[in-house]
Amino acid sequence: MVTINGKEIAAAVRSVLKEEVAALKAAHGLTPGLAVVLVGENPASKVYVRNKAKACAEVGIRSFQHLLHEKAAQEDILGLVRELNESKDVHGILVQMPLPPQIDSAAVLEAISPDKDADGFHPCNMGRLMAGMPSLQPCTPLGIMRLIEHTGTDISGKDAVVVGRSNIVGKPIALMLLARSATVTICHSKTADIAKRISGADIVIAALGRPEFIKGDWIKKGAVVIDVGINRLNDGRLVGDVEFGGASKRASFITPVPGGVGPMTIAMLLQNTVTAARLQAGITV
Repeated sequence: MVTINGKEIAAAVRSVLKEEVAALKAAHGLTPGLAVVLVGENPASKVYVRNKAKACAEVGIRSFQHLLHEKAAQEDILGLVRELNESKDVHGILVQMPLPPQIDSAAVLEAISPDKDADGFHPCNMGRLMAGMPSLQPCTPLGIMRLIEHTGTDISGKDAVVVGRSNIVGKPIALMLLARSATVTICHSKTADIAKRISGADIVIAALGRPEFIKGDWIKKGAVVIDVGINRLNDGRLVGDVEFGGASKRASFITPVPGGVGPMTIAMLLQNTVTAARLQAGITV
């Protein structure tokens, strides 16, 4: 078993992006810019936003933070998004979720220009992903694909099981795997005999948000296991959706929690921002 070190892989991605951003500045006078909109005082969201700003600074991306009161009206947020859509300094826009209950999250996401959709969640970009067309893609699934590629696994022809059907991870990663010619099964809370389905999988993506739900002895020997879950137990420990101890004895590659998928999500956000800057400037090389 080999533990997939997401921190190291993400650091390598950032190193490449730093060189790419420097080249864009030197050759085209272009500095990619990412705007992050945070509504309210959610502690976890504030940490995520701070980490994103730090990562932007590391690679040379300009970071614009917009902090709105938790009682902000929907029109205030939509107005800000419209301004950011028009800003020539902003190439990527991210509205930090979750939003307060008075806000229609879907309407806010749809208001973001698809060309500046750094999170890859706009319906246009999700539709292009389904159609197999180039697009800005959701960051966590994009990071998962990079982790699988890092193992050297040939995805084509493999049986992949995705546990979880969210728009953020489950559905898009299934589409990405399908695009690489995997045979994909999506399992969820209504799936009968999940253990049996997982036991035949060459690739397992766990993204259901239930601590250690997937038992180690469900894992096929030699499988690649990507654990997206991050759950805090009553004793303070962080665990994934997979029983790591048992699974690590059977898997060929497995991600730890924390330190696996999480760092890749931010790295892919930076990559999307740079890609968006290139596309908006018409730079193809």
